[in-house]
Amino acid sequence: MRTLILTLALAILALPVLAQQPAAPPAGQKNADRDQENIPDKDQGKIPVFRKNVTVVNVLFTVKDKHGVLVPHLEKDRFELLEEGQPQTIKYFSAETDQPLTIGLLIDSSKSMERTLPEEKIVAGGFLQKVLTEKDLAFVISFDISVDLLQDLTNSTRLLRAGLEKARINTNTVGMSPMGNPGPVPTAGGQNKGTLLFDAAYLAADEVLGRQSGRKAMVILTDGDDVGSKLRLKDAIEAAQKADVVTYVLLITDPMYGSNYGDMSKLAEQTGGRIIRVNRVDKMDKAFAEISDELRSQYSIGFSSTNPVNDGKFRRIELKSKDGYKIQARRGYYPPNDNAASR
Repeated sequence: MRTLILTLALAILALPVLAQQPAAPPAGQKNADRDQENIPDKDQGKIPVFRKNVTVVNVLFTVKDKHGVLVPHLEKDRFELLEEGQPQTIKYFSAETDQPLTIGLLIDSSKSMERTLPEEKIVAGGFLQKVLTEKDLAFVISFDISVDLLQDLTNSTRLLRAGLEKARINTNTVGMSPMGNPGPVPTAGGQNKGTLLFDAAYLAADEVLGRQSGRKAMVILTDGDDVGSKLRLKDAIEAAQKADVVTYVLLITDPMYGSNYGDMSKLAEQTGGRIIRVNRVDKMDKAFAEISDELRSQYSIGFSSTNPVNDGKFRRIELKSKDGYKIQARRGYYPPNDNAASR
């Protein structure tokens, strides 16, 4: 009994002392504190750590020689990066393409595409069959006097082909789609005949692709004419840039109708993609093959801007090859807007 009382007394006396001792950090807390303080840890290897307020900007790009042939297997030190003319340090670099890929396929179903639409659907289905893997996703949108989601995100080529088959030439002047309920993408409709190209590109980037991670691409089949969109070309480009979406445009020209090369060139080049002119339907398959090859041959870099101000304003970036190769990359990005977030 005396021993038990003594033990209890010692335990009670020790309580104030124990209360003054700092609590042992929970598992993983030490590394978390190091990450926040940006203190190197010999156990962290080559994994970079940053303060939590640092934004890492990712840029996907392809490299081609003077003949337009893709150039693989280049190292990080063969590139230099500028933001608003100021050199930036490339902190991440990868020549791998194993990141998940999300593709938005946008089909122009306005009156001007009447003669080419059947072939477009067949070739586009073959493209998706070729490029998608089990970890990739795709969706299909048609645009005419309205913007309609024909197939939501899926990796099923069967469902995607079925979605493509739903595309119909729509010149209904009451502004309703013959497809019925378009799905979760908001529908931009009008009372007049039109081609809501800019609205479709904006919605695909902002409502779908912007919510995905990994590599993202938008492929638009159109003659390039926008008629009746509520949004502007500038809005579509900005949405694609904010969503980190590479945009490809298959500009399909029909002698009976004109085509707007300039607008489509801006949309593609500003986002790191390109425009491919298809003056004959039988060239469409070759165009899709080129896009597939480029998506499989992308490089990826990441950098943290030397400009610490997050004001949400567009910043121009330029990626250069020290070997004189042609770089196909987006022209800029939008940093977060800390002022807007604090309101």
